[in-house]
Amino acid sequence: MSGAGLRWLSDDRAGLVTMHGKEAVIGPVLGEGAGISLFRVAGVDTDAFGTFTREVERPGSALDAARAKVRAGFAASPETRIMVASEGSFGPHPAIPLLPLGDELVLLVDRETGFELTGRHVGPETNFAHRLALDVETALDFARQCGFPGHGIFVLGVRGEAPAPDLFCDKTLEDEKALASAAARAIALTGAAFLETDMRAHRNPTRQDAIRRAAQDLVRRLGSPCPDCTRPGFDRRRRIPGLPCSDCGTPTDMTRAWILGCEGCGLEDTRPVPGEPWADPGACPSCNP
Repeated sequence: MSGAGLRWLSDDRAGLVTMHGKEAVIGPVLGEGAGISLFRVAGVDTDAFGTFTREVERPGSALDAARAKVRAGFAASPETRIMVASEGSFGPHPAIPLLPLGDELVLLVDRETGFELTGRHVGPETNFAHRLALDVETALDFARQCGFPGHGIFVLGVRGEAPAPDLFCDKTLEDEKALASAAARAIALTGAAFLETDMRAHRNPTRQDAIRRAAQDLVRRLGSPCPDCTRPGFDRRRRIPGLPCSDCGTPTDMTRAWILGCEGCGLEDTRPVPGEPWADPGACPSCNP
């Protein structure tokens, strides 16, 4: 990255708020791509902002949670000028049935200048999954399908077929023997065991890759200055549909241009999508109604 992004920052050293080893993923990306040296801020309990096992529900959006982590980081390390935090969300794909979707966000905030910028990666490259097990063998089958123990699994109790961590919760499982024991205890106590992939970064290599991509997006945006005010983050804000069908010319829902914008001065610029100027007839409402 050029020095444009760093000129907007009050330091080239940043703190990272994490309990789950994200510094090993985000640190090299920010170091190599943006010249930012990253260190982990000690003494912040990030579970206070939400847990995947549902003991603590996340209040607000992923960005709200990331900002709360940043504020806690600044409180714990008052001499630090720049703070970074990451937050992930997982659930069903909004358009494709049975396909899970992961959404990773990495936030950078400069306390001295008030500058804030995010990087993001959204995609189906996630192993997020869960299953209700009435017996231990079902629990073990699910765990094996999810790549356990390389990818973590946690076991919760059940109340009305819904996960109930207040009744039973074990997220310390390292091998099949421990998982089988936890599932048996949950079944004996609550009638079933709720198993879910452990989405904490240090227990989920698949998620680590998504966090890395979000950090790379942050670096990309740091290197994308506004043509007017030079503030980093001049990027896509909304799309313009209407790419014409290659057979009949009818406007389709395919993107024909993007509106890029600056969060600082408000400048906007419309740029056509590079490449093929026509849409496939398969996306045309006339050719393929």
